[in-house]
Amino acid sequence: MQKMEEQQRSRRKDEHITLAYGQYDDHSTAFQDIRFAPQSLPNFHKEDVSLQTHFAEQQFDAPFYINAMTGGSARTKQLNQQLAIIARETGLAMAVGSQSAALHDADLISTYSIVRTENPDGPIFANLSADSSVDNARRAVDMLGANALQLHINVAQELVMKEGDRDFSNWLQAIEKIVAIQEFPVIVKEVGFGMSREVMEQLQDTGVKTIDIGGKGGTNFAKIESDRRRDEAYQFLEDWGFTTAESLLDCQNSSVEILASGGIKTPLDIVKSLALGAKSVGVAGAVLHQLKKTDVEQTSQMLLDWKSELRSVMTLLGAKSVPELTQKSLLIQGKLHQFATLRHVNIDYLANRT
Repeated sequence: MQKMEEQQRSRRKDEHITLAYGQYDDHSTAFQDIRFAPQSLPNFHKEDVSLQTHFAEQQFDAPFYINAMTGGSARTKQLNQQLAIIARETGLAMAVGSQSAALHDADLISTYSIVRTENPDGPIFANLSADSSVDNARRAVDMLGANALQLHINVAQELVMKEGDRDFSNWLQAIEKIVAIQEFPVIVKEVGFGMSREVMEQLQDTGVKTIDIGGKGGTNFAKIESDRRRDEAYQFLEDWGFTTAESLLDCQNSSVEILASGGIKTPLDIVKSLALGAKSVGVAGAVLHQLKKTDVEQTSQMLLDWKSELRSVMTLLGAKSVPELTQKSLLIQGKLHQFATLRHVNIDYLANRT
C-alpha cells in the first residue's frame, strides 16, 4: 500500500509539470493595468544601477529568483538538475518543489539534493507544506543544505485534488512552531491563489517575517487538479483568488517582507512588483517554458538578459537601486483600479510618489 502511494505521488509530480507547461501563456499579464510615470533624465550610467536586494536575513545579487517547481520522480530529478545549473550560471537563488515525497521515500532524496550537487555555493530554498512538523522542516533544510525554507499554502489545490488534504485545522499552528525554532529563515508562500491582507496579518501574528504572495496569473493548480480529476468537478474554482498585482496592492501597509510570484513574464513585471514593495520576485513558468523550448544554455542567457533589461528599466525610472523603485509613481488603471478602490488602497498616493 505504501509503495503504491509513493508511485502515485511521483506520477502526480510528472503530471504537474506536463500540465503546467501546457497552460503557459506568454501574452497575458496581471500587470497590464499598471503604468509608470516616465523619468526622462536619470543622470547616471546604466551600469551604476544596483540589483541587490535583501530578504530572509540574506543579501541577493538580483531581485528575482527561480521559484519552486518540482522534484520527487526520475523525470523531475533531471529538471531540477537543469534548473540548478541555470541558477549557478546566472547567480540566482532557486527553490525546489515540495520535498514531502523524499520524506516518505528516501530513494527520492536525490531528485532534490541534485540541486546542491550542481550548485554547491548558491542560495537554495527548501520547500514543504505549511502543515509540516518541526522535525520534517529540519530534515528538508538539511537535505539540501538550504539557505531558507519555503512553507507553501495550497488549500485550494488540496480541496480540488481527489487525494488532497481536507483538514487544515493545524496549519497556522504548524507554521508558528517552525518559525519559533529560529534555526533558519522561513518564507511562507501561496502557490498561485494570492494573499489578502487579512491572511498576511494572521501570518504576521505567528511571527512570520517573509511572505511570498504567490498570486493568480501563473501556473493554475486548481485547473491542474481539475484536469487530473477528469470529471469536471470544481471547474468553478479555476478563477479563484487574487492576482499577484492585486495581492501587492492589498499588502501596501504590511510590515513583513513581501516576495511576489505568479504570472511574472517580463523584466517589466519584475520592476512593477518591486515598485509595489516586493523585496524580490519568483519566476517559474517563464523559466520552464524557455527551458522546454530551448536548452539550459539559452535559458541561462535569457535570465542574464533579464538582469541587463532590469537595469535598463530602472534607468528609465531614474532608480539606481531596488529600494528607490518604491519612490516612483505608479498609475493604477482598469480592473486593478476597481479592485484598489474596493479594498481602500490609496492609489492617489501611488500615482504621485516622489
